[in-house]
Amino acid sequence: MEFPLLTPEFKDEYRRRLRRIRRAMEARDLDALLIGASANIYYITGGVCRGYFYIPLEDAEPIFFTIPPSASSSPLDVSIRKPEMIPGELKNRGYKTPKRIGLEYDDLYYSEVKRLAALFADSEISNGSDAMRAARLVKTECEISKMKVDGLKQSAVYSRIKHCFKEDMTDVEFQIEIERILRLEGCLGYLRAAGSRMEINLGSVLVGPNADVPSPYDFSMGGAGTDPSLPVGASGVIMKPGMTVMVDMNGGFNGYQTDMTRCWAIGEVPAKVRAAHECSIMILRDLEEFCRPGVVIGDMYRRAARMAADAGLADYFMGHQHKVAFIGHGVGIELNELPVVMERNKNTLEEGMTIALEPKFVFPKVGAVGVENTYAVRDSGLENLTAHPEDLQNFL
Repeated sequence: MEFPLLTPEFKDEYRRRLRRIRRAMEARDLDALLIGASANIYYITGGVCRGYFYIPLEDAEPIFFTIPPSASSSPLDVSIRKPEMIPGELKNRGYKTPKRIGLEYDDLYYSEVKRLAALFADSEISNGSDAMRAARLVKTECEISKMKVDGLKQSAVYSRIKHCFKEDMTDVEFQIEIERILRLEGCLGYLRAAGSRMEINLGSVLVGPNADVPSPYDFSMGGAGTDPSLPVGASGVIMKPGMTVMVDMNGGFNGYQTDMTRCWAIGEVPAKVRAAHECSIMILRDLEEFCRPGVVIGDMYRRAARMAADAGLADYFMGHQHKVAFIGHGVGIELNELPVVMERNKNTLEEGMTIALEPKFVFPKVGAVGVENTYAVRDSGLENLTAHPEDLQNFL
């Protein structure tokens, strides 16, 4: 199995990511980190396998413990049959028993964390998920380049969405047509999200009143879904004149992803709805100029909320029947990475962060409007990775 980041071609990129992980480990007083979650394995190797990646804080090389059938040609690769072999392999290679080792409390099952903790009975066990999230918070240029590809492919799909619409079709039928184009464009067909309570299919299509139905998931918009087992997104509603259509579909083509939302109107919709869509665009233009390294993230939310209030749209901003407390989130390997763009976030933006900003509005009986783009934080402002027409277009 090929793990690109462990090949000579990507040696420098691998070292950059390893340095970021070790800085995060040092900040959390970790002597070692053992990772096994797919997203984190992908971040450090460029592939997903069955196994564990052991990272010591000191200059000693990490060890890639692969469990068959996974294997690689990397000199870091040590094949094991089960994780209980890890301590012996470390001892045989002269690695010291760590005083404090991080395990992925937030990413692995409790039973697996307990099993791994038992391997290091003489070590203090700590949560290593925080270190990996911190390391992945700021992207390398290699990562951003992959997300730019995602944005281009996602835009190519969105340019064909208007042709998917047929009068009196359901939102589910409409979404299926978009999903077909996504797969033909190269979408991998899954949406990787962090957390046990973040589930969705290939994305979200919200038509008319369904946009005002709350969902138990922590997405900006809800929707009833088609079954109680997945209560989010398209619900089977017939697409009729006077409704808006919000499309927030999958942007994952290469292990990374971009997040993009665009909206359409079916025939005529109220002027206030169109004004809200324009307000969303103005909020994004304002934040693109305002957001630079050092800006307090909570100020981004306050700025957007103030613009919505000044436009007389506060009642509809970020939901109507149910409101969410954020206007954006980090995005990369997972859809919902750090930072969360919410009012109480006192952290500051850093060069290379990638964030999706989604100032949206929901109107009862009509639907949702607004634009979402994925950006890279730059010294000069926000770089749009999902450049695509933003106006509220019409299907009829």
